[in-house]
Amino acid sequence: MVQSYCANELRSNDYERYLSALFIPNHHREAVFTIYAFNSEVSRTREMVSESILGEIRLQWWREAIQKIYQNEIVEHPILESLRKTLGDYDLPIDFFEDLLDARLSDFKKTPSEDMEGLIDYARSTSGTLGMMVMKLLGFNDTVSIRVASLVSTAWALIGLIRAIHFHAKSERIYLPRELLIKNNVDNISILSFQSSPQLSLIVNEVIDNARALLTEARSLRNEVPRPARRGLLLGPLADCYIRDIIRANYDPFSLRKLGLTLPSRLILASIKGRY
Repeated sequence: MVQSYCANELRSNDYERYLSALFIPNHHREAVFTIYAFNSEVSRTREMVSESILGEIRLQWWREAIQKIYQNEIVEHPILESLRKTLGDYDLPIDFFEDLLDARLSDFKKTPSEDMEGLIDYARSTSGTLGMMVMKLLGFNDTVSIRVASLVSTAWALIGLIRAIHFHAKSERIYLPRELLIKNNVDNISILSFQSSPQLSLIVNEVIDNARALLTEARSLRNEVPRPARRGLLLGPLADCYIRDIIRANYDPFSLRKLGLTLPSRLILASIKGRY
């Protein structure tokens, strides 16, 4: 099967979202690939630049490019060309893109979040916003479906930040809240040196507990979410897989496994049963 530029980019850079998008109905799938590919490109800004100011300039370029698209101007970039078509077919407010780009500015702070609430806000403003966009692309604008999409995607982001601790440490980035680090007597040097400890595991446990609480809240509303809308919530079953792996590793972020081979079967089962 020949896939679009956005689908191929997503498959290379955000495999789990790529897998979940394969279960989106065919007539909406390319739009979801496009939104996810845009997010993937923007989320990797910090990795692409050597200085914070360069990253901020790059995010501003994306902001201005999005504004041009909403003014029906052509911007030469394969993702933006696809996005222009998507926005011609779907009614997505520009506020979603603005909020996501604003949140990505936090990636250039040494410790983006002061406390757990701040970390959840970051996850909600990035991944949660993306989840709401997907739900709207699928045609579900009711309050419950939008809220559930935000909850599931926010939980996914929290789990992703734990899974990425080792990766972020390589570039001297720490996303764990400063308040939790101080409370548990974990210093930045130990994380940047990839040192496991019971104290670090306690912090990871607290973040995961918050992710589980968000998923529990989302699932408590399942009967109010139309079954077709649940196709946009399949990051939920994948979140469960990674939570189990984190627990098996005793909440040690430096001992996590890659679970790629087991994920498609989880998605197939969840989609058949209408679960998320």
